[in-house]
Amino acid sequence: MEQHIFGVTEVNNLVKLLLDDEPMLQNICVRGELSNYKIYPSGHHYFTLKDPEGALRCVMFKGSAMKLRFRPENGMKVLVTGRVTVFPRDGAYQLYCSQLTPEGVGDLYVAFEQLKAKLHAEGLFDPAHKKPLPAYPRRIAIITSSAGAAVHDMIRILRRRYPIARVILLPVRVQGPEAPPEIVGAIRYANRWKVADLIITGRGGGSIEDLWAFNDERVARAIYDSELPVISAVGHEPDVTISDFVADARASTPSNAAEIAVPDQTELLRYLRDSAARIAQAETGKITLQRQRLDTLASKRVLRDQMAYVQDKRMLLTHAQQRLGDLGGQLVSRRREKFSALAAALDAMSPLKVLGRGYAMVQDESGAVVRSYREAPRGAKVAVTLGEGRLECTVDRSVSHTEQEETK
Repeated sequence: MEQHIFGVTEVNNLVKLLLDDEPMLQNICVRGELSNYKIYPSGHHYFTLKDPEGALRCVMFKGSAMKLRFRPENGMKVLVTGRVTVFPRDGAYQLYCSQLTPEGVGDLYVAFEQLKAKLHAEGLFDPAHKKPLPAYPRRIAIITSSAGAAVHDMIRILRRRYPIARVILLPVRVQGPEAPPEIVGAIRYANRWKVADLIITGRGGGSIEDLWAFNDERVARAIYDSELPVISAVGHEPDVTISDFVADARASTPSNAAEIAVPDQTELLRYLRDSAARIAQAETGKITLQRQRLDTLASKRVLRDQMAYVQDKRMLLTHAQQRLGDLGGQLVSRRREKFSALAAALDAMSPLKVLGRGYAMVQDESGAVVRSYREAPRGAKVAVTLGEGRLECTVDRSVSHTEQEETK
C-alpha cells in the first residue's frame, strides 16, 4: 500500500481539525501566570500563559479584549477561558482567549485597585485639591437616577432641613455602560452653565457591578475637574467607590449627603434666636453703662454750676501768675548778683586801677607798649600814661636793671 504524503498545510489543517473536534478543548479554562503581555495597535492582545513546567501561547482578539474591566499585567495569576486550536499558517497551536479573570479575586476588584492606585499617584485624591462646601447653598444640583429611591430621600431631607435652597435634578442612568458618559455629561453641564452652588452625585446601594459607574475613570476625572464642589453619595456605609476618593466630600449614603449639603433650619433658627438674645443683652449692657456714665457726669460740679469751671481755672491762672512772678524775681536777683560779681572782677583787673596805685604805662610813637629799655633808645619819643593824665617824653638815657644795680 502506497503511503500518502502530506503537505505542510495539510498536516496543520488535520491537526486543527482534530483539535476543533475535541469538545474539551473548545471551552477550556487554564490557570497560569501572564508573561510577555503585549497589546498591538490592532487592539488584539498577545501573551504567554505559563506555569513552572510549561508555557502556552495565547491571543485575545479586540472584541473580547474590550470587555476586560482590569488591566492585565505580567506576573499576574489568572484564569483564562477559551478554545485551543492551530493557526494553519504557523503550525503552532495556541489558546484563543474569550475571557480573562484574575485568580482568587474578581476582575472588578482588581480593576478598582488598579484605578485607585493610578489616580492616587496622579494626585486626584490629594486633600489640597478639595474645595470647601458652601455653608448656605442657594441651589443644589442632584445628579442621579430620577426613578430611584435615593433621589426622593435626598429631596425630602433637603426640603425639611433647608427649604430655601432650590433643588435641581439632572437625571442620568447610574447603572450600565451608558451610565458613566451620562454622569460625566451632567457634571460638565452643571459646571458650564453654573446651574448650582453644589453638586450631589450618587445612587443607592447595590453590588459592585451595580455601583461600577462610579468607579469609572471618566467619572472620577469629571469630578476632579469640576469647579463646583461635589459630594459623592454612593451606596451604603460600607460601599466605597473611586468617586468617594476624588469628590470634595464623601457621604455614607445619599440621605447623609443631603444632611452634609445644607444646614438644619431648626439649628439655624435656634442659633439666630440665641444670637438675637446675646445681641439684645449686649446692647442692654451698653445702655446701662452709658446711663451710669451719664449719671456720673450729671453729678459733677461743672454741670451743676456752669461758672465753677471758669472759677477753678481762674484760681489756677492766678496761682500760676504768682508762681511765674516769684520765679522771675528770683531769676533777676540771681542774674543781678552774678553781674555784680563779674563787674567787680573785671574792675579789679582794669589797668586803670593799677595806674591809680602809682604805676605808669609807656608807649612808643606807634602806640605799642614799651616793655624793655631796648625798645626806647636814647632820643626816642615816648608817651607815659599815669593814673591821672599823660606825659610826652624824650628818652635821655636807657639803663638795664643790671646797670641800675651797679650804679647804686
